Amino acid sequence: MNRWLLGPAVKPVLFLACLLPALWLVYAAASDQLGANPAEALIRSTGDWTLRMLCLVLAVTPLRIQLKLPALARLRRMLGLFVFSYAVLHLLCYAWLDMGLEPGDIARDIAKRPFILVGFTAFVLLTLLAATSWNRAIRALGAARWQALHRLVYAVAVLAVLHFFWMRAGKNNFAEVQVYAGVLGLLLGWRLWRLWSGQRRGAAVGQARIDQGPR
Repeated sequence: MNRWLLGPAVKPVLFLACLLPALWLVYAAASDQLGANPAEALIRSTGDWTLRMLCLVLAVTPLRIQLKLPALARLRRMLGLFVFSYAVLHLLCYAWLDMGLEPGDIARDIAKRPFILVGFTAFVLLTLLAATSWNRAIRALGAARWQALHRLVYAVAVLAVLHFFWMRAGKNNFAEVQVYAGVLGLLLGWRLWRLWSGQRRGAAVGQARIDQGPR
């Protein structure tokens, strides 16, 4: 399987698969297949796909480690840029279809409604991650600082779920929120478990060396 994941066709196939939802939304909008409220359908769908892509990105490392498939790491950057791309579409649909591209109205709406402020904060962090996703940025920042910066994706995940929760709170509809929160909770929980396990193993090794005494 690892050899298959290293194949030249994998990235183009995955790229097309990630692009298909956006292409479908364009087609559905052009052919009037988005229901009675096309603007709301576009805003919600692009937001949903942002969350789905975020789940995929955060699933790469657990799958890579648990399934012993190091080649999965080469797909992470592309998936991360798709998260940002769908977030851009989500913001554009809101700014254009909901607010008429009026900067003043958009700024007042962000300041007035907490769930939009949280979502916009997540978008700002995503923009920072996307802008530093290139090899030149890694070299400029250094690997350690780059990795520390890109841990902001965990904050993005929390803010994205909070944004979704507050948005659905008005309609008291939390079924989908629970699904995304559960998936992202598992993915973040796995990382915390790995960190805790690593610290315990390090402490155990250190204690064993102390017990053995100097050699």
